Amino acid sequence: MDFDPVMLARLQFAFTISFHIIFPAFTIGLSAYIAVLLAMWIKTNRERYQKLAKFWTKIFAVSFGMGVVSGIVLSYQFGTNWSEFSRILGNVLGPLIGYEVLTAFFLEATFLGVLLFGWGKVPRWLQLTAAIAVAFGTLMSAFWILSANSWMHTPAGFEMRDGIAYPVDWIKIIFNPSFPYRFAHMLLAAYLTTAVVVLAVAARYRVAGRFPRQSPTMLKMALGMVMLLAPLQLFIGDLHGLNTAKHQPAKIAAMEAHWHSDKPAPLLLFAWPDQQQQTNHAEIGIPNLASLIITHERDGLFPGLNDFPVEDQPPVLPVFFSFRIMVGIGLLLIGIGLLGGVLWWRGRLFDAQWFMRPLRFAWPLGFIALLAGWMTTEIGRQPWLAHQVLRTADAASPVSANSVLVSLLLFVLVYGVVFSAGIYYINRLIHKGPEPEVLEAPASPTAGRPLSGAESGSFDTLNREQSDA
Repeated sequence: MDFDPVMLARLQFAFTISFHIIFPAFTIGLSAYIAVLLAMWIKTNRERYQKLAKFWTKIFAVSFGMGVVSGIVLSYQFGTNWSEFSRILGNVLGPLIGYEVLTAFFLEATFLGVLLFGWGKVPRWLQLTAAIAVAFGTLMSAFWILSANSWMHTPAGFEMRDGIAYPVDWIKIIFNPSFPYRFAHMLLAAYLTTAVVVLAVAARYRVAGRFPRQSPTMLKMALGMVMLLAPLQLFIGDLHGLNTAKHQPAKIAAMEAHWHSDKPAPLLLFAWPDQQQQTNHAEIGIPNLASLIITHERDGLFPGLNDFPVEDQPPVLPVFFSFRIMVGIGLLLIGIGLLGGVLWWRGRLFDAQWFMRPLRFAWPLGFIALLAGWMTTEIGRQPWLAHQVLRTADAASPVSANSVLVSLLLFVLVYGVVFSAGIYYINRLIHKGPEPEVLEAPASPTAGRPLSGAESGSFDTLNREQSDA
């Protein structure tokens, strides 16, 4: 059987980056959450914030390590599988990736040691400073990587000489037309992903009756983030879509499975795009709504896939469905935020078992939406690696299909073992939970007198429950 080496190289990169992206995205949000917890600990002197910060720092460390391991191999693939990409575009993209290491990774690595091992050994303000530095480092890492990736979608600030890209204006390269929208969209996705994980863990503890002092804190903080960020992500996503319609109209047409530019587009709730026949089957949609969303006019027209040569059309089927998965999960998170907010306002949040029980299993929603969005934007860029500059087929290394296939199978095997172990360990940390707080008798109105038997028993029981947990 003959294999296409370019397709295998694409599958290999897609496989490795799919594993990689979930961990940096999670650590971006989790590092910010840890910094907030430490700030609350210093401000209020409440032990629960310190215990939660220490608990989530352990999970951050494992996630950070797996993100580093999975990210290293990506740079090697630029040389092994995509040498023409490196040769043609390396003058522009190489420095951006290098800046990520110099300004972000070194910062994270330096202060991560203080964050991990400074408990009880350094002042609180230094512990908080380390957490803020790590959070800022993850933010800078996202900045440079998103800048480089966005440039591949909307190249700017360069010139081609003898088939090689040379930088002309670094400001235009870094802040290329799609970068602000993609950076904001990705950051909100990272924060939402972390908030949903924290929310699910808090619901898990609440249903099990564990950590009665810490789980409400996690629940309220995470739910507040979901209530705020999920609707905001819808707004940012709309702006990002309008920017994509301007610079990559073929991608928008594929996302909507829109074939004919002379007709207003319905918002398809379901369809089966047939790229060979250039049509859709089994369409279920809302008339004119896609035109209203994209052009802000009910009868507005925008380019259809038939306006582009077949060889310039993105693969419609995966783009169409991955986009709907992403949007569907986004709407579900908005619904969770609204429902949780109503329960919170009515004072029934912590006792609504019908809400908490399914919420325990919500933790993968952010990761699935993240991967679906990444598939939408990256597959939707095809057949271009750098839009209108370099085709994917022209960027691959002259290596045999068998060589790429063997390395792909090895990646699947190694990643399967390593990441299964890592995820298992994270789940064990979550099962163990935060360290129990040392509860004390309240300062009033019983201060200055011994506790009654009933009062003493209640505190003993609660301490014993947390110790058992």
